[in-house]
Amino acid sequence: MDVLAIDFGTSSTVAVLSAAGRGARVVEVDGSVTMPSAVYVNDDGTLVVGQDAERRARLDPARFEPHPKRRIDEGTLDLGGTKVPVTDAFAAVLRRVGEEAGRQLGRPPAQTRISHPAGWGGDLQDVLREAAAMAQLADVRLIPEPVAAAAHYASLGSRTLGPIGVYDLGAGTFDCAVVGVTQQGFTVLAEDGLPDLGSLDIDQALLVHIGRSVSHADPAQWQRLLRPQTTADRRTRRALLQDVRDAKESLSRHAQTHVPMPEPFGDVLVSRDELEALVRPSLLRSAELLAATIRRAGLAPAQLGGVYLVGGPSRMPLLAALLGRQLGVAPTTQDQPETAVAFGLHHVPLGPTDLTVPAFAPVRPPVTPPRPQPWQQPAPPPPPPVRATRKPWLIGLAVLVVVAVAVTIVVLATRGDSAPSAVDCGTTAQRDQAGFTPCLRSLAGTVPDRASCHAADAIGKLLHAQVAVTCSINGSAVTYYQGVTTGEIEAKVKLQADAKGLARGDWDGGGLHGRYLAGMGSVAGIVLFGADDRRAAGLYVSQDADRVEDLLAFFTGQLKPA
Repeated sequence: MDVLAIDFGTSSTVAVLSAAGRGARVVEVDGSVTMPSAVYVNDDGTLVVGQDAERRARLDPARFEPHPKRRIDEGTLDLGGTKVPVTDAFAAVLRRVGEEAGRQLGRPPAQTRISHPAGWGGDLQDVLREAAAMAQLADVRLIPEPVAAAAHYASLGSRTLGPIGVYDLGAGTFDCAVVGVTQQGFTVLAEDGLPDLGSLDIDQALLVHIGRSVSHADPAQWQRLLRPQTTADRRTRRALLQDVRDAKESLSRHAQTHVPMPEPFGDVLVSRDELEALVRPSLLRSAELLAATIRRAGLAPAQLGGVYLVGGPSRMPLLAALLGRQLGVAPTTQDQPETAVAFGLHHVPLGPTDLTVPAFAPVRPPVTPPRPQPWQQPAPPPPPPVRATRKPWLIGLAVLVVVAVAVTIVVLATRGDSAPSAVDCGTTAQRDQAGFTPCLRSLAGTVPDRASCHAADAIGKLLHAQVAVTCSINGSAVTYYQGVTTGEIEAKVKLQADAKGLARGDWDGGGLHGRYLAGMGSVAGIVLFGADDRRAAGLYVSQDADRVEDLLAFFTGQLKPA
């Protein structure tokens, strides 16, 4: 059977075609192994994708969207004043790949397999299915990205070495999984992910770092780069972002590199050490999540048949070093980690339906074969936390409330003088550039004026919030949720009211009165707080605090509305 596998990525899309009687091979689109996932809308409303979209973006960047996958929650894209449904943008990318595969094969492929982030639940998977149907792809099956990656690496060696750990850092998301490998096929033992961590966040952190070095030369011009108003501004910003990406990739090979800057700014020399200092907290968080996922599978890292890195950012030397220290096992990658998922899609055995995976939950329990292998023996219990004051009940909260550490510069609308009434928390209208509603803005106080904030609705969905906004502040992060209370968040993660190390109390500020909950876990410290008269809550997560007292001091001095 002819099978077309599509790894639909945030920045680029890779397709692999397996025709009857022939092995799998990459489908080159416009002469390249990877096709940009970008879309551009013409004057007549038609969509252009891939390299053609990138070329036309030089004419009018406002009509261009380089990462439509990352905007799946928005429903509609505003491209130069033209409203484009996200499903139409997805369908245009998938259609282009399907047409090229059909041209090379001489007929439409009989089956299509499409990857998706492990954290995508049923609603987001339905968007991808709808787009595939619009693209007229046949017999569509959806497979989580880390599962496909594990299948690829398992296909390269023996299937008796044990489960495979996958660390998949893409452009827009991070996914990890532990996949059991037997002669009968593959079994997902555990999987998890961070929907807000990817190479685009690394790019943004590097851009902000560069801005600190040069913006003083002409603050107004730098702000025009961050918030372009004209076509010329957008062209300049697009060129700068590409130069920043190129510099990031160069630092995987060299100790330092120059970033060419537009006038009036001088070129900037950046080093690998500087980049690693920026991204270390985020990468460490992802390494800890992979370690927790391995434990949740009932295994120790040494029992795995291997830990494999997937995605372009996996080339960063720091990543391998962090994972090696965290797991005690050296990770492995290949020359083209970008193609691992697309090739692996062909090796995942499927039944009559696709392999759907609930977001952030194990798919199915381990399957014990007739002959137990050494890696299936129970893993030794993990060592106790170093600090006795940290409690494991906070691990679930720290994982669920994933936050972006990469810094983003956003200029927010001026906050009104009066706090909104409780009824304002029932609407999500009037959101500003960073995603704040009047309700959330009042709870955030002056934080948006002092921190880098951006909408994080995908995170909010994990806790059934209407909207969510994440702010990076002093190397840590605070996320604000609307449509959910502190009590509901506490109930969802089953926090124990009498657990040791917890601190509860009341707070007043900014015309509001509320309550807080603070505690130290083995992964991070948290402060959960909210106002009594509204369905809104904030959650501060810190990996640097050592005591509950430190968390409360930061909450009182930096986060509490004044």
